[in-house]
Amino acid sequence: MELLQLFLKSIFIDNMVFATFLGMCSYLAVSKKVSTAVGLGAAVIFVMFVTVPLNYLLDQYILRPGALVWLGEEYADFDLSFLTFILFIATIATMVQLVEMIVEKFAPALYNSLGIFLPLIAVNCAILGGSLFMQQKEFNNITEATVYGVGSGIGWFLAIVAIGAIREKIRYSNVPETFRGLGMTFILTGLMAIGFMSFGGMLTGGDEPVKKEVVENVVPAEVNTESITTDSTTLETVKDSLTQTVQE
Repeated sequence: MELLQLFLKSIFIDNMVFATFLGMCSYLAVSKKVSTAVGLGAAVIFVMFVTVPLNYLLDQYILRPGALVWLGEEYADFDLSFLTFILFIATIATMVQLVEMIVEKFAPALYNSLGIFLPLIAVNCAILGGSLFMQQKEFNNITEATVYGVGSGIGWFLAIVAIGAIREKIRYSNVPETFRGLGMTFILTGLMAIGFMSFGGMLTGGDEPVKKEVVENVVPAEVNTESITTDSTTLETVKDSLTQTVQE
């Protein structure tokens, strides 16, 4: 159940485009047609599916302070965290190169339509952001990291396909000249981001039920009626004395 929640949250609530606005360059440039958007989105899913768990292993066994303890006790004080960006980007670039060769081999038309933006996945901030967020969230195992990577890739895929479908339809609309092009795309992206914000309460489970306090049966304290009677008598005596003094 926790993995399902993580998967849905990474798609809808922590969407790379609508929640953190990462990967906007490719999102805006390759979303003019649904076909190209689908191709690039599928490539992003594959890259994140491979790179996030790989970078998780790098972080756990190489980069973290003391991660090299598995080599021996003398390496327990080593800290290679300064190499995080270099190794993460190197892993991403390797996988992107593999995707580029596969697409060029089996889908040359898609390869030509994507153009320079396919190799630029290597510097897509959404891809690197997925690995850095993975490191920040401190997942317990590689399974959680893989689920997060796939979910983040699917979220980016949904975003670019949705805006691609809208941009195809909006060509036949009478858009004011001021808002044509990227202007309308930014407006639509903002509206879609507001729509995706509604998923924020999807996994909260609602408000916690109000806890009713149990009121224990408290034995009422015994009232000392004798002392009250005595006090009342004393007050009446003082009152009579004051009245008599005033009259005199």
